[in-house]
Amino acid sequence: MTKTTLNEQLQRSGISRRTFLKFCATTASLLALPQCAVAEIAQALGSAKRPTVIWLPFQECTGCTESILRSHAPTLESLIFDHVSLDYQHTIMAAAGDQAEEARRTAIENNKDKYLLLVDGSVPMGNPGYSTISGISNVDMLRESAAHAAGVIAIGTCASFGGIPKANPNPTGAVSVADIITDKPIVNISGCPPLPIAITAVLAYYLTFNRFPDLDHLNRPLAFFGETIHDRCYRRPFFEKRMFAKSFDDEGAKNGWCLFELGCKGPETFNACATVKWNQGTSFPIESGHPCLGCSEPDFWDKGSFYQPLFPWQKYKAKPGKGQQKHKGS
Repeated sequence: MTKTTLNEQLQRSGISRRTFLKFCATTASLLALPQCAVAEIAQALGSAKRPTVIWLPFQECTGCTESILRSHAPTLESLIFDHVSLDYQHTIMAAAGDQAEEARRTAIENNKDKYLLLVDGSVPMGNPGYSTISGISNVDMLRESAAHAAGVIAIGTCASFGGIPKANPNPTGAVSVADIITDKPIVNISGCPPLPIAITAVLAYYLTFNRFPDLDHLNRPLAFFGETIHDRCYRRPFFEKRMFAKSFDDEGAKNGWCLFELGCKGPETFNACATVKWNQGTSFPIESGHPCLGCSEPDFWDKGSFYQPLFPWQKYKAKPGKGQQKHKGS
């Protein structure tokens, strides 16, 4: 069966050209691309055949899947996810067991070296039986599915760094995708869960330029992980004035003062939560009155209490931000 182009699929879905161009402009802005890139993104995405995507959910809580599936509609995110050929994702597909695995292997065989592999959840190495799908261990399924992938996107902190399953004492021997797959370009989109637009923006970039965007030293897209939450937090002026909430119900908290002394990890957490936000751009944890947990950073679960300050505020030194860049996307 011949795959339709994205433009054809959008027209069938009743999505206007204007809405599509808005998405392209937003994607270019989020990825820090020049204005001239909007037309290039629109041309590339519009004429692209629906790409095959295989999504493997391993040791995870399904939060990463929920994050993308429950984005608002009409959604910038669904403009991509509704119009790729998502040939395997056992959490949401109708098929199960042997039928589902046949669909995965058929997708691999028919799209060798062209499909993208998405993975959420860590991979247990302590015992293959800790997590299996249709009797296949996670590690075997990952290696088989990655062998002919054009690239791999690790979705969420569990896939990116091992996440909560890896937390001490790590009973399943959980590891990240990059600990196993070392011969493919990998992008880590960390977060517990990750920002949906970060996932779809990376997909849009790949479909446009046939490579991943520029990455930081942890293989995260710089456009979303190039600055700390503290850098862009609307409570930052209170930090600079040393105006800190001391408890969750004191006058400082009620007046929106900085949550640093309540354990906020924003100064050491690289992510775009403070600018992209959640729920149609409504809010993010700090705006809702809770300190950042640092969930997009490696080993965030094992770094002590969520409610203890990182350090005495007098010792604060700004992180280098954009200097975190490691390499160009591949």
